[in-house]
Amino acid sequence: MEQVGAHITSLRTAVPYIRAYAGRTFVVKLSGRLCDPGPLLANLADQLALLTTLGVRVVVVHGGGDQITALSQRLGLTPEIVAGRRVTDAATLGAVKMSLAGVVNTDLVAAFRGCGVSAVGLTGIDAALVDVIRRPVQTISDPSTGRHHEVDFGFVGNIVGVRPELIEHLLAARYVPVIASLAADRAGQVFNVNADTFAAQIATSLRAVKYFLLTNVDGVMGDVRSPQSLIPYMDLSELDALVKSGAISGGMLPKLAACADALRGGVQRVHIVNGTLRDSLLAEVFTNEGCGTMLVSQRDNDAPISAPITTVSTAATAATRDPVSA
Repeated sequence: MEQVGAHITSLRTAVPYIRAYAGRTFVVKLSGRLCDPGPLLANLADQLALLTTLGVRVVVVHGGGDQITALSQRLGLTPEIVAGRRVTDAATLGAVKMSLAGVVNTDLVAAFRGCGVSAVGLTGIDAALVDVIRRPVQTISDPSTGRHHEVDFGFVGNIVGVRPELIEHLLAARYVPVIASLAADRAGQVFNVNADTFAAQIATSLRAVKYFLLTNVDGVMGDVRSPQSLIPYMDLSELDALVKSGAISGGMLPKLAACADALRGGVQRVHIVNGTLRDSLLAEVFTNEGCGTMLVSQRDNDAPISAPITTVSTAATAATRDPVSA
């Protein structure tokens, strides 16, 4: 009976969140390393299926960096990644298309099929969903090293517009769009687009109430060497200070830049969650404490101020981190 009581308590805790988010849109970005078929992907698909059952409108955007790298190497290509972003020449673009629109997208849609969810596989090319232009040569700075790079990213696109009508039609018909981060310009040239940037722009265009970035780390760390330095709650000013401190480097830089863009674009909450942990997404959605890092544009006046960046503790901010927001 005691165990039953605990389950009832958990259900009662979740009910306000269920009421608040029914009919609202969540955009969930999956990193490529979470997309391989197996128990991990099956659990993620099951969690997302539950959200749809509860009336949440779910849109999935996926990367495929690991799969692109693996295929590139099998094809005799040497991957080049600068400040977390892939340089994409013509040969690499072929590997990107095969990996994202082919293997990864198909595996994700199949995983949803296994959970009884009607998912539709797309890219940003479909129905001119995402419009891009070729990224110009850029000077890239890595805050962790202070180094500057003049980089021609090749067939990498900068997003200049999103037309969400197709996604809205699919959501209205209770389908789950599963979107690979490829797009084309108006001449029909295909481009690789950073998946985090792509997902953030989709979330903004849909006026999503939440944007989730599911990866293989627990969240934002004040010190990457210390798992205890997880920061459960941050606003944009704290995020900016953390980046400037040099504590963030590599692939996390474009991820956090995309998170900031989503918040500035009107998304209410951004969550970075370790998707390798069982049921972590549900814990982040349906409990106040969550299990990752939640980012907001600006802290509520009554929210606690976190400790200095290098010593932030979960207990310092989790108590009032995410009360139900409609």
